[in-house]
Amino acid sequence: MCVNPVHVERVSAILAGEAPAPCTVVAFPLGALRTPQKVREAAEALELGARELDVVADLGAMKEGRWEVLEREVRDVVRAVDGRALVKVILETAALEEPEILRAARVAAGSGADFLKTSTGFHPAGGATPEAVALLRGAAGPGVGIKASGGIRTCEAAFRLVAAGATRLGTSRGVELAGCREPPARDAMPPKSRSA
Repeated sequence: MCVNPVHVERVSAILAGEAPAPCTVVAFPLGALRTPQKVREAAEALELGARELDVVADLGAMKEGRWEVLEREVRDVVRAVDGRALVKVILETAALEEPEILRAARVAAGSGADFLKTSTGFHPAGGATPEAVALLRGAAGPGVGIKASGGIRTCEAAFRLVAAGATRLGTSRGVELAGCREPPARDAMPPKSRSA
């Protein structure tokens, strides 16, 4: 249950140790905070009961090739959390070129991220795509979760993202998508009628 920081304490009290875990965002939605500020936000969120943190990476630093910034912020937040919460790093993949996505995934995973996440859902460049999910999965390896987030509105989109390697989906349409049934395998589907 991911909420803005102002709601973490209330949501944590309501959930009281039940699933889903209370989650909040750090440096949302731009990621444009210095590392010490991100560490403070993460620490405060833990005090308020968050058990998962979605940390927005510094997009500007990634676009400028300053990979040491990403390494430092992920490493320092992970150390501050000290195993008390999952750390998911939002990479805003729609704003990155393929080599940047691959590098970001390797740096964030190598710095201790539990999950890599495609998008805040707020960037005008877009949200989750199967291509970005596949790149993250390939670069991060099997030990890191991949959360596809941003613009997931249909069952078809959800299944494509899972097939590409997503281990979680972030969507504001969770209730609608909960009733999705997996489509039959492509070769088991009847051919489309020419008149359709």
